[in-house]
Amino acid sequence: MKELSLHILDIVQNSTRAGATEVLIDILEDIPHNLMRITIKDNGLGIKAEALATITDPFTTTRTTRRIGLGLALLKAAAEQCQGEMTLESQEGHGTTVSVTFQHDHIDRVPLGDIVSTLIGLIIGNPDIDFCYRHQVNDQVVELRTQEIKAELGDVPITDIAVVQFLTDYLQTHLDHAYKEAGVYEIPGRTQEN
Repeated sequence: MKELSLHILDIVQNSTRAGATEVLIDILEDIPHNLMRITIKDNGLGIKAEALATITDPFTTTRTTRRIGLGLALLKAAAEQCQGEMTLESQEGHGTTVSVTFQHDHIDRVPLGDIVSTLIGLIIGNPDIDFCYRHQVNDQVVELRTQEIKAELGDVPITDIAVVQFLTDYLQTHLDHAYKEAGVYEIPGRTQEN
């Protein structure tokens, strides 16, 4: 995959298929320590113990609609080629946690990509799931919790176009600020026209 945000999308879609009602997406970009970590945790069905041993094998999948599952295998390979690793913890009936690390400045690390559009797409496509998004760039933290937002909205759906625009603007503005404070002026997922 050409962007890490697409890996995030793939893993979160696995979470939704596993019946998750809560999904945590936590991104850490610690530039002084040359570390990028992405963690996705859900409260879905979890993975059976016997499936965990082969879960990163590209010719293994728990899905019945196809015979191969490349998502986790590709993510693990992407991490390992950038001096990182992937860990996966799961207990049947208690959810799954996928954590992946990268050397932040590694020449082979694909860009994060348009994480704002990815997150907004996940929220719109799964309005009943509570997403907790946390993105830290050095000491700057951006957070969004859809459960709190939905409580404030009352009868207004989180998929309302005005709400979606507000969330998009909120995330983009705060991420732009976080990156600029960290001295990163080429904002991931943004072009000069944005």
